[in-house]
Amino acid sequence: MGAARGERSKIRGVAGAGGAGSIPTAPGALPVVGHAITLLRDPWSFLRSLSSLESDLVRVRLGPLSMVAVCDPGLTHQVLSSDRVFDKGGPIYDAIRKMLGDNIFTVPHDVHRRQRRLVQPAFHPHRMPGYAAAMTSEVEAVIGRWADGTEIDVTQEMLRVTTRSFLAAMFSDSLAPALLDQTLDDFMTVARGLYRQMLWQAAPSWLPLPGGRRYRDARMRLRRTVTHIIAQRRSSGRQYDDLLASLLAARDDETTTDAGAQLNDEEIYNQIVVFFIAGSETTAGALAWALLLLSTHGEALAQVQEEVDRVVTDGTARYEQLSQLVVTARVLTEAMRLYPPGWMFTRTLAVDTELGGHSLRRGTNLIYSPYLLHHLDSQFAEPQRFDPDRWIEKTPKDRGSAYLPFGAGPRVCPGQGFAMTEATLALATMIRRWQPHVRADQPVRSVLAVAMRPVKFRMRVTARTNTTTPTPARSDDGGCPGRGGRDQP
Repeated sequence: MGAARGERSKIRGVAGAGGAGSIPTAPGALPVVGHAITLLRDPWSFLRSLSSLESDLVRVRLGPLSMVAVCDPGLTHQVLSSDRVFDKGGPIYDAIRKMLGDNIFTVPHDVHRRQRRLVQPAFHPHRMPGYAAAMTSEVEAVIGRWADGTEIDVTQEMLRVTTRSFLAAMFSDSLAPALLDQTLDDFMTVARGLYRQMLWQAAPSWLPLPGGRRYRDARMRLRRTVTHIIAQRRSSGRQYDDLLASLLAARDDETTTDAGAQLNDEEIYNQIVVFFIAGSETTAGALAWALLLLSTHGEALAQVQEEVDRVVTDGTARYEQLSQLVVTARVLTEAMRLYPPGWMFTRTLAVDTELGGHSLRRGTNLIYSPYLLHHLDSQFAEPQRFDPDRWIEKTPKDRGSAYLPFGAGPRVCPGQGFAMTEATLALATMIRRWQPHVRADQPVRSVLAVAMRPVKFRMRVTARTNTTTPTPARSDDGGCPGRGGRDQP
């Protein structure tokens, strides 16, 4: 179907002087605001509707800004494979760069390669066992607070797991307990305020923004804390084995100047903040969705319970057991297909080029959406249906650019191994120890933010024992909880 749409795009001809020409425009645009209100009110339905237009490219208007949405996996692969042509940019990245500075996530192509070479060693596979040990300790600390039969706020608890795990892996023992709590709070304030600040980028500079002062204060405190830790590390001479130590020690042999051969303090700070936001919010969302899906799909829950009861013999999943947790990993893979952590991104054309038979001019802003691609019926049978077994015969790599929870190409997320290790160990440990119970009538919704995560999701947990028999949860339609399934966004 994607190939057929590509042929139809070529037949329509080349875009004219306006740069979008024969590319169809998504219906429902309003005067002045375009599709912005529709995208804010119900982004999931809007994104899914774009593929129904039977075009690889669709024009979308956000206020005065005209953008081109890429709706085909093959063309998305082309976009992500060539960041010299399709560079990081557009309103999303421009806003993030303004607030978080230059980091590996936001910098343009000409800066990215150096930063990538300096950052990638921090996520080398040989470091994962050490990170996993820190993760395991934090998972135990969080779920050890749960009491048998109590109700938990799932998203908040998953954030406790991922934020504590990140700080333990990043700073090891550099944060005293009181400072740890304040740093966690500051990181979360910055992460939560990021999306709100992005939406208000067009507001006059003199206008006081909602939560603006708290956001600014948290950023200032966070910068002081991280800068102080970096200075201590540089002067102490003590050896550490954590993410920060790797960033401080990294050298780029391809950079000819001494000043550029290492990351400076400003660059390290920027990387740490974006790692925290990208790692904690997105992984917490993936875990929360996985728990929601398992609690409403009894057969899948029983399969995971059988696996963790067999593999995780002492109640805590560990790094050396990771390769045996294949069912658990499939559940997470499917959860991130249905609810991709990053649901929409932008790129900007650095040069004039052709895409899908259309000529596009330099400066054109593109949109690509993992959520849209993950719900194409041309790529996934019954795409709204939660089906972890779809990954038995085809791995994520086999799906190519139809599956993009971590991006693709030269800008693929450097921390995807870290994220999958953390999520798999955390989910396996939680399911090994606790039975999830969710009310069938609970109206769980996904929040519109930088990362897709559920809100108002509460779940009762009961302690499991070695002899616990899985109690299948009811799933009448086999679909996802919520809208479209029962709560599928």
